Amino acid sequence: MAPPLRVLFATSEIAPWVKTGGLGDVSAALPDALRRLGVEVRVVVPAYSALLSAFPERTPVATIAHPAGLLPASTIFEAHTASGLPLLMVHCPEFYERPGGPYQNPGGFDWPDNYLRFGLLSKVAALLASDASPLPWRPQILHCNDWQTGLAPAYLRYRLPSPAASVMTVHNLLFQGMFPAATMAPLDLPPHAFVMSGVEFHGNLSFLKAGLQIGDWITTVSPTYAREIQTPEFGYGLEGLLAHRSGEMSGILNGIDDAWDPARDPHIAALYDFDRIELKAQNKAALQQRLGLRADPGAPLLAVVSRLTYQKGLDLLAAVGDNIALRGAQLALLGAGEHWMQDAFADLAQRYPGQFAAVIGYNESLAHQIEAGGDIFLMPSRFEPCGLNQMYSLRYGTPPLVRATGGLADTVVDAATAGADANGFVFDTPDAAAFLAAIDRALEAWRDKTRWRQLQSVGMHTDFSWSHAAAQYIAVYRNLTAEPV
Repeated sequence: MAPPLRVLFATSEIAPWVKTGGLGDVSAALPDALRRLGVEVRVVVPAYSALLSAFPERTPVATIAHPAGLLPASTIFEAHTASGLPLLMVHCPEFYERPGGPYQNPGGFDWPDNYLRFGLLSKVAALLASDASPLPWRPQILHCNDWQTGLAPAYLRYRLPSPAASVMTVHNLLFQGMFPAATMAPLDLPPHAFVMSGVEFHGNLSFLKAGLQIGDWITTVSPTYAREIQTPEFGYGLEGLLAHRSGEMSGILNGIDDAWDPARDPHIAALYDFDRIELKAQNKAALQQRLGLRADPGAPLLAVVSRLTYQKGLDLLAAVGDNIALRGAQLALLGAGEHWMQDAFADLAQRYPGQFAAVIGYNESLAHQIEAGGDIFLMPSRFEPCGLNQMYSLRYGTPPLVRATGGLADTVVDAATAGADANGFVFDTPDAAAFLAAIDRALEAWRDKTRWRQLQSVGMHTDFSWSHAAAQYIAVYRNLTAEPV
């Protein structure tokens, strides 16, 4: 039997304490799934205020000084989640104990020193994955995630002895961590790293490009997204590099964790599974009551939980809002993002009281209730590396309506195929007319209860657990350490 793999998982988010999107969910669920399969895994993450509050019994295990004061000294605290997952929290109060989110101030603007904040995270992660680590535990694999840890492979190459192998996971290629060339010195990167084969990208320093160029293996969060980012439409200038490295890249679909299970979800009004699917109606009634919608079981309820951004295609929903109202459907929306979009949905809710409800912000409990109480879940994304809500929706018997992109294309099969694996609705062209046509198809199918039950059955019986994804990551790790799978 092969010895346990040792993996250091580097991330800027971890749910439920620090989360702006899917990265936070993945960073909590994947390491736990790896542990259940026998991997020795630790998560290195900034010691944000929320994490310090959540783990008051943390233990200091190392103090790290950086050369010439280019990055501030930091303390590593160790703590354990309720499931036993070890966290290594990088304590640097001037960088991480701030109001607002992990990347932006309370006004919604990026912190101007983000290059230092996540340069420090990358440097510490790399240090802990090398022979220079102050800890006795040494990983064989450093698993980096998105641009915030993308410099770690560069530090391993240019600054540290006996580095571990590195994996670079792209959750969203749009965000690349681009900073001026002048940031090289404060980040303690050598001048010879500022080349095309290193960290340079069109005259700037790119954290993500560094990880993609230098990391030993690349993964993305769905097979379709791995192919899409090798094209100009989705590659954002990195398509050439990614195509060049396609032989060292895997698309591994994310899973969803047990917190999203209608049979044991503490947030919803009535627990159910497919054998008790009739209880879903109680959740619809409870959601209608909570959001001030008319108590009408005969009105199809469209559901949205999303960031309100161009990427997510929610401008298409705003454009067809009046058409949806004319069709007698209800809308329950939870999300925040671009201000004009927030205003557009607030206006729709004001113009159609009792029919549309828009909650601006995020509420975990309400998100679960929308999944359980909705009839059709809308995800008209222009691109979606993986997507989690469509998988939540399938598990909750709320057939999703999605655009054919990324992980949405990998998980949702259009009802028009009439195949045994059909589980939702898919449209191709990212415009309002195509979106509305798909909504009309979904509303028609919803009225056919036999057909609808079949769609729900397929979705609710599909296994989206993390164990399958974790096994694929282990295969990648074993390949990099030259150990048998």
